[in-house]
Amino acid sequence: MPKYVIEREIPGAGKLSTQELQAISQKSCGVLQKLGPQIQWIHSYVTGDKIYCVYIAPNEEMIREHARQGGFPANRVSEIKRMIDPTTAEM
Repeated sequence: MPKYVIEREIPGAGKLSTQELQAISQKSCGVLQKLGPQIQWIHSYVTGDKIYCVYIAPNEEMIREHARQGGFPANRVSEIKRMIDPTTAEM
């Protein structure tokens, strides 16, 4: 199943409180339950004004539907083609 990185522009994201991030996470998980097991949230990275999320989904449309239902921005959705890390240098 394809894996995606979603870039969400959220001004002040890095200043969100633990409670605010918990509420966002709960909303996201609620929408995911409605959409079914084909879409999965792996993890997210919170930066100053953006949140980068990694998801597994059958297609980009399902990612965008999750964003619509949750009221989250999905400014850019990119399919991950390959992963590399320091061990790639050892090949």
